[in-house]
Amino acid sequence: MRPRRPRPTARAVRFPVALNADPISMKDSTAMPSSARPYRGVFPVVPTIFTETGELDLDGQKRCVDFMIDAGSTGLCILANFSEQFVLTDDERAVLMETMLAHVAGRVPVIVTTTHFSTRACAERSRRAQDMGAAMVMVMPPYHGATIRVPEAGIVEFFQRVSDAIDIPIMIQDAPVSGTPLSAALLARMAREIANVSYFKIEVPQAAAKLRTLIELGGDAIEGPWDGEEAITLLADLDAGATGAMTGGGYPDGIRQIVDPFLAGDREAAVAAYGRWLPLINHENRQCGIATAKILMKEGGVIKSEAMRHPVANPHPISREGLLDAARRVDPLVLRWGR
Repeated sequence: MRPRRPRPTARAVRFPVALNADPISMKDSTAMPSSARPYRGVFPVVPTIFTETGELDLDGQKRCVDFMIDAGSTGLCILANFSEQFVLTDDERAVLMETMLAHVAGRVPVIVTTTHFSTRACAERSRRAQDMGAAMVMVMPPYHGATIRVPEAGIVEFFQRVSDAIDIPIMIQDAPVSGTPLSAALLARMAREIANVSYFKIEVPQAAAKLRTLIELGGDAIEGPWDGEEAITLLADLDAGATGAMTGGGYPDGIRQIVDPFLAGDREAAVAAYGRWLPLINHENRQCGIATAKILMKEGGVIKSEAMRHPVANPHPISREGLLDAARRVDPLVLRWGR
């Protein structure tokens, strides 16, 4: 077991970027959230870009990454569920990780999702991600199908062994898809006892209450309490103490307009921005889901195809048009970036 290393001391981060600032200029601003630990800000999930025939589109993938950085992403997360990681082969995962980490080239920190039921496979994936330049790995508790779960002692040992294999932080993704209840007390215990477990993406019902309890129980061991689920509970989660948001990849500039002022102490500006962007956030969360970012990127000329990989289906055309209507009302960079 590796000894626990001291946690970085949390510090206030200044975000004096104007709410109507051009996201393209924001990428060069010294007011950007720091890329050093503790990681804070907006770390959206990068969608996987396919051709119309279902092959990887690596050129489109690179343009997607460039857009997301230009749109103000503090960092990125790759190979997550919103990346359709469950339709990728192991070889494709390796190609995508290598391609994106090389293309980002340190411009922003990158979180790599390394979830696997096998402890050994997850540890190996995580070590490989670290060796290729990942800033953090995101991992769900081990689960398989609708019925195969691991008891609490096994979950703790799973994360301990993954931590022992790496030197970068682990973000535990606490989401209903795993079907594995993770109490705030268990998460806080792992934060205190396992060296690299320090970030938590909370996506369960009553997320704000769980974040608040987690922070109370874990104290300084909770380096990163984060919001997820496409920002549908973002404002309540920020009120509860969240310092990061992992959202879809279509409009990081919009999410920055909420997170930046909140973390700078201007809750009123954050509330106003949340009100402006909430119809689009809601449409992503409740209607177009995993396809949202690619629909917006295709519409704005970022990528050539918004294709999902079978058996994942594209949304109904009416839902697609409703998404675009909601987006046009707030004018996100994605609709202009490639035009």
